[in-house]
Amino acid sequence: MEEIEGVKCCSESESRSSSETRPPNPNPPYRQCKLVRHASLMKTKLSDVSAEPGHVTEDSQSDFFPMLRSGACADIGFRSSMEDVYVCVDNFMQDYGLKNHIDGPSAFYGVFDGHGGKHAADFACHHLPKFILENDNFPRDIERIVSSAFLQTDNAFADACSLDAALASGTTALATLVIGRLLVVANVGDCRAVLCRRGKAIEMSRDHKPICNKEKKRIEASGGYVYDGYLNGQLNVARALGDWHMEGMKSKDGGPLMAEPELMTTKLTAEDEFLIIGCDGIWDVFRSQNAVDFARRRLQEHNDPTMCSKDLVDEALKRKSGDNLAAVVVCFQQQPPPNLVVPRSRVQRSFSAEGLKELQSFLDSLGN
Repeated sequence: MEEIEGVKCCSESESRSSSETRPPNPNPPYRQCKLVRHASLMKTKLSDVSAEPGHVTEDSQSDFFPMLRSGACADIGFRSSMEDVYVCVDNFMQDYGLKNHIDGPSAFYGVFDGHGGKHAADFACHHLPKFILENDNFPRDIERIVSSAFLQTDNAFADACSLDAALASGTTALATLVIGRLLVVANVGDCRAVLCRRGKAIEMSRDHKPICNKEKKRIEASGGYVYDGYLNGQLNVARALGDWHMEGMKSKDGGPLMAEPELMTTKLTAEDEFLIIGCDGIWDVFRSQNAVDFARRRLQEHNDPTMCSKDLVDEALKRKSGDNLAAVVVCFQQQPPPNLVVPRSRVQRSFSAEGLKELQSFLDSLGN
């Protein structure tokens, strides 16, 4: 595994397959293959998660626990069919019938952007959270469990497609868990999660585009190629669930299209205000900081994450996003984001006697 300034990249393992008509413009002007790194982002350590089954220990140096509120909105946009799906579960373990043994909240949020049909997105939305909870070690070793759940979901969908060929399709997937104070984001594809930390946008995922250097090297090492920004000339993402029907993409032995997620974790603090999760239709017309600034203003006005997610979708429509739209907003505080006060400069400025004379002379000349 590779870790770069707190970003843990899962091992480059199995990949699978996909075929369909090429989607529009794989590289719209606002999309980036760049990850904003922040010193507080870190790899989950064994000390963060208790060895006791079903219990997560928290940092004793902080008594902050997020007070979760979430909302979501989706719109078909200018497309002829809707293939985006989302899920919001503020009480993850309780809603799935498990006893909550952790300190603080347990929550699950996800967005799934289907292509070639909605079946893969619906399947992943339904099965991914269950595979996470069904693991006997949950919530210990959370990164391994989440990564395994993605691969389980992908393989289970392959089995479903082998029984019913009409299900053939694919989907990107971004899942977010809040376990106590731990925020875990797992991503496959080009959905994106952005954390607002005291007004600053912290990207919690990396867009998996075939043109990104790391993805391109992996694709070529797996026998694939990138043509005109597309994986094998067909897909504009380098990682996805499903797409088993596309030749040359996936197989049980691997392939250029990967289903294994990248994960990033951070400990939430009192400075963390909210998280935006969106499918690529949102990020086609919003830069990460721009979205945070926009959402922050809306939350200061109405403090409602559901209304805020709708505001983001409506604004994306106004900006002529050409894709389906889905956005989830998760607030970590009960109060709206505070106004940020710009500190006054401590530099003392004054005019010298000579400077005052020159200024007076200049003003006198204007009078004449």
